[in-house]
Amino acid sequence: MNYNTEQTDKTTTVELTGRFTFGDHSNFRKLIEEMRAHQSETHVLDVTGIEFIDSAGLGMLLLARDEGEKARATVILRGAQGQVKRMLEVARFDTLFKLED
Repeated sequence: MNYNTEQTDKTTTVELTGRFTFGDHSNFRKLIEEMRAHQSETHVLDVTGIEFIDSAGLGMLLLARDEGEKARATVILRGAQGQVKRMLEVARFDTLFKLED
């Protein structure tokens, strides 16, 4: 997984690309630290560029949500499609996150 972070006034947008799997844990931890440092009110994780996610990737998204809650920030998942969208649906992430198309 690769990511690119962009910050505007009160929103941090992170574009994620590639495969999001167990092997991305340390890279994702760095991303969480960056998000924490931005102190935004909203964190948008744009997963449009993610072609595959496994259960560890889903778990990391939950970590991002937990970090957002600690900082009183809203975490939004944007652009899920294909296998990623199916995984989010099966895991009922619509009850845990705000999902955007």
